Amino acid sequence: QVQLVESGGGLVQAGGSLRLSCAASGRTFSSYYMGWFRQAPGKDRDFVAAVSGRGGSTIYADSVRGRFTISRDSASNTANLQMNSLKPEDTAVYYCAATLASAFRSTYSRTRDYDYWGQGTQVTVSS
Repeated sequence: QVQLVESGGGLVQAGGSLRLSCAASGRTFSSYYMGWFRQAPGKDRDFVAAVSGRGGSTIYADSVRGRFTISRDSASNTANLQMNSLKPEDTAVYYCAATLASAFRSTYSRTRDYDYWGQGTQVTVSS
């Protein structure tokens, strides 16, 4: 069982930056792929970014590539999302997610790829 707690959301002006963190419980943090998703009001939960168990592989949604950076810190069992050049359309509740990495899995960009979810943190970007 993995418990995830997000932090770092808030209100920022367009062009600004925020850093989200996801604290994970458990002793096998490196066995889990970590992902970030976001959900705006009335919309589906969309993939943002994901990082492999040891941080060697990352994937990004086209909408955030070049502006957002996902990373992880095994010493503190955290996954981070650095968000730069924020736009009003980035406004959403951001969710951290985790799933056991598997050689039989080819994708980590769908909500159904993940088994554990945090409670979400609100990010609001004003124009």
